[in-house]
Amino acid sequence: MHRYRSHTCGALRDSHIDQTVRLSGWCHRIRDHGGVLFIDLRDHYGLTQCVADPDSPAFKDAEKLRSEWVVRIDGKARRRPAGTENPELPTGQVEIYVTEIEVLGPAGELPLPVFGEQEYPEDIRLKYRFLDLRREKLHQNIMTRGAVVDSMRKRMKEQGFFEFQTPILTASSPEGARDFLVPSRIHPGKFYALPQAPQQYKQLLMMSGFDRYFQIAPCFRDEDPRADRLPGEFYQLDLEMSFVEQDDVFAAVEPVITGVFEEFAKGKPVTKSWPRIPFAEAIRKYGTDKPDLRNPLHMQDVSEHFRGSGFKVFARMLENSKNQVWAIPGPGGGSRAFCDRMNSWAQGEGQPGLGYIMWREPDTLNIVQAEVDKRPGATPRDPIAYPVGAGPLANNIGPERTEAIRAQLGLKAGDAAFFVAGDPAKFWKFAGLARTKVGEELNLIDKDRFELAWIVDFPMYEYNEEDKKVDFSHNPFSMPQGGLDALNNQDPLTINAFQYDISCNGYEIASGGIRNHRPEAMVKAFEIAGYGENEVVERFGGMYRAFQYGAPPHGGMAAGVDRIVMLLCGTTNLREISLFPMNQRAEDLLMGAPSDVTPKQLRELHIRLNLPQD
Repeated sequence: MHRYRSHTCGALRDSHIDQTVRLSGWCHRIRDHGGVLFIDLRDHYGLTQCVADPDSPAFKDAEKLRSEWVVRIDGKARRRPAGTENPELPTGQVEIYVTEIEVLGPAGELPLPVFGEQEYPEDIRLKYRFLDLRREKLHQNIMTRGAVVDSMRKRMKEQGFFEFQTPILTASSPEGARDFLVPSRIHPGKFYALPQAPQQYKQLLMMSGFDRYFQIAPCFRDEDPRADRLPGEFYQLDLEMSFVEQDDVFAAVEPVITGVFEEFAKGKPVTKSWPRIPFAEAIRKYGTDKPDLRNPLHMQDVSEHFRGSGFKVFARMLENSKNQVWAIPGPGGGSRAFCDRMNSWAQGEGQPGLGYIMWREPDTLNIVQAEVDKRPGATPRDPIAYPVGAGPLANNIGPERTEAIRAQLGLKAGDAAFFVAGDPAKFWKFAGLARTKVGEELNLIDKDRFELAWIVDFPMYEYNEEDKKVDFSHNPFSMPQGGLDALNNQDPLTINAFQYDISCNGYEIASGGIRNHRPEAMVKAFEIAGYGENEVVERFGGMYRAFQYGAPPHGGMAAGVDRIVMLLCGTTNLREISLFPMNQRAEDLLMGAPSDVTPKQLRELHIRLNLPQD
């Protein structure tokens, strides 16, 4: 028999009854039932119940065992007594009668429990991550992650892509976040950078004639952590294709992502035919470029109903042509308590408040119709009992305008609408948050589905208010719609790019574009964002040179492996699907990184520290 095991702890079934077996694993839980000891033995593959009674030759050894001790157990497989079977376990029909125990690795007092899924402080969980990873849910999340990556690889290869590995030590470039810099010992005073993404290398692969590239790429960005972005490093499914337009990229990527979601969705519906939503429409309807389409609410422009109305705050705003009033429908939210709660929430978000109208069943014949029928030349009609608007806004703008808003939004008695006003460029993000809040509070969001969509036609540039200059709004290497002609003759802030994202349930899970492969167009695009030709050549010399020698039209994208796995595992924190993550302060509490280095190491790198004064 093998030194440590004849079977794993997840292998035993009815067919093994009466066999002598050997298992090794961790003592998951130890129970004393009237002098009979039950040891749930766990390994990577599962859990088996082992039993030692006072007649067992191993009983005294069993009495010494504690949680998370690693042991070898020999014994005989037998059927569990009737009524004690556990249908939740694959091994639930069988138990081991213990005849011998060997302690392979005793454990000290545990800093956190492995049995059960109770909450525990994050700093303890990260410091003792090796214990945390033994817990069932987290252990399964990590296995799901590996299976998702395997599925991605398989599906990409089926689409004709080849896997490549691009360099980790590279040159610094403006990808939109801070680089992690690596000092060079051989070249004093110079630094490598860890790649924020393999962007330039994958484009160079297309210029090298490889046609279809992908990799599960590690990416490094020195940016502040948050729940849906790990500090330091993350992984993406990176891909690039030659001789393609936007539709070709979509046709290659969509079945891969859909297939992965369907494979791991555990029966939850997944979007079959992805909608394509222009960026401007996404902002207008949802207040975000990564809309959660499980939320059925669409915002609408209702400016006309407030222009010249008795509600002077909005009416005066609308005298400026760039200002608008947007409405967020609230079906089922037509109670004063809910509307006041939304108003208080808005104030907590730093807003002056959130205007609203509620609609109620009318007590008498509809006032709006009666007013219409009084107008000169109007044809009298039978009065219709429309819902009646209530609240300060309704009182100020009058019943006719209130009814017009209700009709436009398709609302009924018992519903409400909330209003945001001003310059949409300044309020759209708040409006999007309000839409999400209304959907969540009114339980309108179907949590048991995955809604995927393409977001397209991103602006090529945006105005940086802080630096008072035009900046790239997305990927600087994307092709502007209209090409060089648009760059030369169009207001930069009106140029859209062949850039696109994939959104799922309120998260951006992928981003990409058709690339700007003409050197003169590349120089012009960077010139608009404030980079001179010399700087472009200096910072992107490899790609710029490659463009001079026959660059094919090409495009691609990158999908966030971490966020996809997070969604499929049903969590909202990337630490729940990553092996050894850092904390919110970008510290690895397990390994002690970042750490001090020795004076000798600094001398070899020709570096002198200039630390901030306390």
